[in-house]
Amino acid sequence: MQKINTMQTSRKNLFQGQLTIGVDLGDRSSAYCVLNEAGEIVLEHKLATTPEAMKQVFGSMPRCRMAMETGTHSPWVSRLLTALGHEVIVAHAQKVRLITKSRRKDDRLDARTLARLVRIDPELLTPVKHRSAQGAVAPDGDPSTSGTGERANRSGECRTRIGEVLRRTAAQVWYGTVPSGDREWIKRGIA
Repeated sequence: MQKINTMQTSRKNLFQGQLTIGVDLGDRSSAYCVLNEAGEIVLEHKLATTPEAMKQVFGSMPRCRMAMETGTHSPWVSRLLTALGHEVIVAHAQKVRLITKSRRKDDRLDARTLARLVRIDPELLTPVKHRSAQGAVAPDGDPSTSGTGERANRSGECRTRIGEVLRRTAAQVWYGTVPSGDREWIKRGIA
């Protein structure tokens, strides 16, 4: 397999035409692969998974279509790249079988696969939409609330019920049986 040497190609020639980029996000570093209109690899590299590094690398590129898999960093990276003017497609990680069923686990190869798939047909990636930044983090800092501060299930009944079930289970494990239907005992006993 021949390694792509990008040092011989001038940067102006490198980014001409419609580009397609696949990004394999990692916790510390991310691999990316850039394809030209003909589907040839023109650049493969790694970068730090930080907003500064993403802006530095992808901010200078012309508008292009990019693909990445869902993961820990995909919400903020996709919002950042969209703000830089790129068309970002976030692939459902479990449904891209060319990557999940691959015997060769390699960030560089995953980035290549994402770039090739998004170039051919973005629907092959089973795209997902992340919530907006306002919907993802509530102003009050409580992850169980929506962006308005109201409980996600309107009244918090589900969270209360789960708490009761967990307390009751813990009480049964530690103390034996618990009188059925006695919510006050659960609140007094273990809370």
